[in-house]
Amino acid sequence: MIFKLQTEKRILISAAFILMVLNAFTKEYKITSPDGQISVTITVDTGIKWSASVGNQAIFTNNTLSLDFGSTVLGVNPKVVSAKTTSVKEVVQTVVAVKSKTIQNEYNQLKLVFKPNYAVNFRLFNNGIAYRFETNMKQDVIVKNEEVTLNFAGDYGVLFPEEESLYSHYERSYLDQKISSLQAGRFCSLPTLVKADNNIKIGITEADLFDYPCLFMEATGKSAFTSKYPHVILKSDPKGDRGIQNIQEADYIARTSGTRSFPWRVFMISQEDARLVENQMVYLLSRENKLAETNWIKPGLVAWDWWNENNIYGVDFKAGLDTKTYKYYIDFASKFKIPYIILDEGWTKTTLNIKESNADLNLQELIAYGKSKNVDIILWCLWNALDADMNPILDLYAKWGVKGIKVDFMARSEQYMVNFYERAAKACADRKLLIDFHGAFKPSGMVRAYPNIINHEGVKGMENCKWSKDITPEHDVTLCFTRMLAGPMDYTPGAMTNKNSKDFAISFSHPMSQGTRCHQLAMYVCYDAPLQMLNDSPSNYYKETECTTFISQMPTVWDNTKILDAKVGDYILTARQKDNNWYLGALTDWTARSLDVDFSFLGEGTYELEIMQDGINAEVSCNDYKRIVRQVTKADKLNIQLASGGGWAAICRKK
Repeated sequence: MIFKLQTEKRILISAAFILMVLNAFTKEYKITSPDGQISVTITVDTGIKWSASVGNQAIFTNNTLSLDFGSTVLGVNPKVVSAKTTSVKEVVQTVVAVKSKTIQNEYNQLKLVFKPNYAVNFRLFNNGIAYRFETNMKQDVIVKNEEVTLNFAGDYGVLFPEEESLYSHYERSYLDQKISSLQAGRFCSLPTLVKADNNIKIGITEADLFDYPCLFMEATGKSAFTSKYPHVILKSDPKGDRGIQNIQEADYIARTSGTRSFPWRVFMISQEDARLVENQMVYLLSRENKLAETNWIKPGLVAWDWWNENNIYGVDFKAGLDTKTYKYYIDFASKFKIPYIILDEGWTKTTLNIKESNADLNLQELIAYGKSKNVDIILWCLWNALDADMNPILDLYAKWGVKGIKVDFMARSEQYMVNFYERAAKACADRKLLIDFHGAFKPSGMVRAYPNIINHEGVKGMENCKWSKDITPEHDVTLCFTRMLAGPMDYTPGAMTNKNSKDFAISFSHPMSQGTRCHQLAMYVCYDAPLQMLNDSPSNYYKETECTTFISQMPTVWDNTKILDAKVGDYILTARQKDNNWYLGALTDWTARSLDVDFSFLGEGTYELEIMQDGINAEVSCNDYKRIVRQVTKADKLNIQLASGGGWAAICRKK
């Protein structure tokens, strides 16, 4: 018995000694946001951990991070060389004003430098947290893994865009459930939105992504996520004209320069849902503009052929992928002063021969005809066909006089594909061509470095109406608080056939939308999209001239954006300024709502307000709407009614 007590005493003494030694080597660093509301504590002992709180509310506890180079793992038994804090307060000018012409860039930063030759940078804004690794090594490195483990301080809810494969178009619905209820191994693409206590929302994504794979988040079966990445593809075989099969992957995620900064891990934070939508951290954290000249980059509306499958009518020719049909599109675009049309899949001789048009289409004649009508052409192509012969193809397109390309079906986000985006963007910029990435991963900051990247898909958008019932008003509203946090979003709105859930039918050739007509109109204000599409048939738009005229007056870039009211997944009320005018849009889910518009954001004087609102019968006949014109001043407030699945849109013109 005496021996047992002595043994237990020795164990306790040993444990206390070990704890004392660990504490002696443990270092703790703290940093707060400029307004003092967000705080982060970084603990360095046998690893690097960080915790965070908003006010007195903990949101993360002991998150771990490391960077595995195989022979060494940065972040394991780290040795701090120095810790430096800096503060920045500046105004950033945007090239393409997705949300605003200028952005306030204010943050506090803590840079921890470690042996051997690496650092971890923490940057705190008033609306979020970001961190990243930086390395300074002479040789290239092979990255086996980057650990991003997030331990939440409670069993929070999440809007989880679950993926089935790392080879993805990033077109997902959002599962709304508790983090702990997600079985270990289930994973999602980004952005994802965590709903913490006290109405704190945490939007998780990444910024300044280059020469590196995209980050996915994997469930653990607990209130925690961990990182997951696509690996480098060593070999694959083609599958059809746009897929791959028999894929052989490396046991690493990147081979890259040893001297570089790695992507920012971004956590947008807000206790007000409206402020979350205004967040521009991804842009601020990414590389600055690399283009010497940018005045040729012209955002705008674009008429699109693929969604409506060229179903035009009331003409004296048979519609198809031919010169006459596209001249009809050009005439339509010209009439409504729409600057672009897209020639989508079918214009080429084959999907892999993208240097020649099909036999029924005279592309040179179309380009010349478009220029005579002040309408320019954007050409669709498969990414792999472009990648196989990029410079000669783009030289040819520039020589023809087209204004840009829509590149499609990447459906991957490993290192090679991320690098393809940058090579394509740079090659297009060298020839003054716009580029729209379709079948794409989410924006991750490259739009700042290459502002000719005029839009990104990577969203479950309107095209899905052609084959599913997934595109509901609730999904539409949810996108403002999830996918749109990452950057511009090629959702492709504009449906002129509008149905409630009971009457909606799937039709590939004659697609329709769920929700009201004004729900569609409001998207032109609520969604960020410098190249914004009109997805329906010109023939339908001619029938609906009042709505088409309204859409055609919508800018696609903005001097200022204010979210007047919002609740995640339920509704949003947006106001945007362009020159002296304001544009307003409201979206709701399947719940009819009453919202109040406070016009105190207006300048002095009187404004003419042109309103497009749900008609009294819009819940049964979703095409029903009413146009109203009235006057308002900054002293006015207006109560608006949104039908189930409804919307509201207005143009406020300075008189």
